Amino acid sequence: MSDRKFAVTSRLEIAYGEWNPAGARTAVLLHGWPDSPACWNAIAPVLADGGYRVLTPALRGFGPTRFRDAETPRSGQLSALGRDLLEFIDVLGLENPVLVGHDWGARAAANACGLRKGVASHLVMLSVGYGTNDPLQPISLQQARNYWYHWYMTTSRGERVVRGERNAFARQMWDTWSPAGWYSDETFDEAAKAFESEDWADIVLHSYRHRWGFAEGDPAYANDEARLHPAPRLTVPTLTLHGTADTCNHPDSSKGRESFFQGRYERHLLEGVGHFPQREAPALVSEEILRFCQTR
Repeated sequence: MSDRKFAVTSRLEIAYGEWNPAGARTAVLLHGWPDSPACWNAIAPVLADGGYRVLTPALRGFGPTRFRDAETPRSGQLSALGRDLLEFIDVLGLENPVLVGHDWGARAAANACGLRKGVASHLVMLSVGYGTNDPLQPISLQQARNYWYHWYMTTSRGERVVRGERNAFARQMWDTWSPAGWYSDETFDEAAKAFESEDWADIVLHSYRHRWGFAEGDPAYANDEARLHPAPRLTVPTLTLHGTADTCNHPDSSKGRESFFQGRYERHLLEGVGHFPQREAPALVSEEILRFCQTR
């Protein structure tokens, strides 16, 4: 990987890593919450060896990405993440990249495709079903139980934990969203460096509060919000990979989404894999990305 670089957009200085700058095609890999671009360290070299220029940006709120202006609202709304990605693509002059996202990153990538038809050659979503951003969506009682941390963060008690015990809070997710023993202390500590950003808590709290209608959005994204609700049908070839042992987003939450896609769509379950497939099964995920993106 090259030294960390920055792409300057209208609101952010987006930090990103890069592999194989001379690659014939480009893949942008977007991490989720609570994680960092380090989640792609086992996959990026494989894609680079497959001929891709690979870029791994840090999302807003995650260091070392930073806001350019102290007055900019620290919004974590999902439309903002999609707009950030579009600006990242524009600033770097990327043409039809493959977009691969996990968790928040999957939502950002899908929203970017919903806001700009033809922006990507392929979309790969890990651990997230498309069309699940609507606060009015029906969810099962099991999924509501899985989302306890969403509701917790709407309370003052939850806010205190996010601000004062961020690593312990994040680690609880790592410990409970996947089968036991899948990560080392060193792996978590590397990811947690991204949580040291002064904006992390504000972005995280706003993201989950806004997602369920408990906080207003940044007016700058009002038009994008309107275009993304209800979720638009996508024309980009899309692959969804979901672990059968995911106890954050139950695998059923990505089932039955075919009507949202006008073109090629595949969904594959990864047996015994939890919420972090790019970390738990990187060889399999890399193979699936390369296979799916060979053709439209």
